[in-house]
Amino acid sequence: MKEIISHFAIQGTVKEVRPLGNGLINTTYKVETEEADAPDYVLQNVNVAIFPDIDLLMHNIVEVTGHIRKKLEAIGTYDIDRKVLQFVPTTDGKYYYYDGEKYWRIMVFIPDTVSKSGVSLESSYIVGKTFANFQAMLADIPSELGETIKDFHNIEWRLQQLKDAVAADPLGRAKEPEAQEILAEIQKRAEFMSKSERLHREGKLPKRICHCDTKVDNILFDTEDNVLCVIDLDTAMPSFIFSDFGDFLRSAANTTREDDPDLKNVSFNFDVFQSFTKGYLEGARCFLTPIEIENLPYATALFPYMQTVRFFADYINGDTYYKVQYPEHNLIRTRNQLRLLQCVEEAFPQMEEFIQSQL
Repeated sequence: MKEIISHFAIQGTVKEVRPLGNGLINTTYKVETEEADAPDYVLQNVNVAIFPDIDLLMHNIVEVTGHIRKKLEAIGTYDIDRKVLQFVPTTDGKYYYYDGEKYWRIMVFIPDTVSKSGVSLESSYIVGKTFANFQAMLADIPSELGETIKDFHNIEWRLQQLKDAVAADPLGRAKEPEAQEILAEIQKRAEFMSKSERLHREGKLPKRICHCDTKVDNILFDTEDNVLCVIDLDTAMPSFIFSDFGDFLRSAANTTREDDPDLKNVSFNFDVFQSFTKGYLEGARCFLTPIEIENLPYATALFPYMQTVRFFADYINGDTYYKVQYPEHNLIRTRNQLRLLQCVEEAFPQMEEFIQSQL
């Protein structure tokens, strides 16, 4: 570890390196330094199976954090090093080091912080406001960023994946009567749900820099519960604002877990929608276009629909992507997300009314 760290332009002398957190994607360590006036650091082994283009990944992150820092400097932000992540270059000027087997990066550790998880009305409002502010600061970023996970939220591509899975049908699952019913439900919505990609091609819907993993876990707080900054920036990339809006509500506003087999437990928590949307519009109203605002209810439906498609395609393919605990696990997830989608569709008039009340 010390040999790896030696390739980065850190301050101070390494005292200790120990595991930090329990991230599912990257392996993370805390690097403690000897000197009192030197910062501690966070060392990460980047998972290039998920993020294969390390140059693009770090380019995005450095551009995003650099632009946010300039914005904070322009308004005279106090204690700025706690309000934006700061990555450390290597001694040859790159922002990652390859040791022959693994890719590594280092950022400055922010002390005296708190992480949170779970969903409440208060946290939903905070998530909405924080990620809207994140998008707002990046709405005028001058540099061009790329997709760290290509077509991650492209519904047309996800539908093509399903079409390919059904054509191959390696286990004969697509021929099951219930599978045919689910396919019919997916197909009858396909044109409407592809609206975002269609509007983009027509030049009516912009792509912006979004976080694409919107949850309270990805916000760092100080010890007095004030928001410091957004973290876990690997998925920060061009997308529709629907990515940060809809994906949060897909998980947070479902009244049960996404693999609950009892569909009576599945419903759309409108209180969570209101809290999140109120915070989001407070932060994003300054840059959103009318067409983006108008389609926020669509965004709320798009993500349970997309997850229905993804779970079902994996079920047809023989469970090659998502981990399953039993043979019908992905089918149960599919039913669950389809029911959530139906609940969201029933709430469209309420959502539209609430959004208009916030403008």
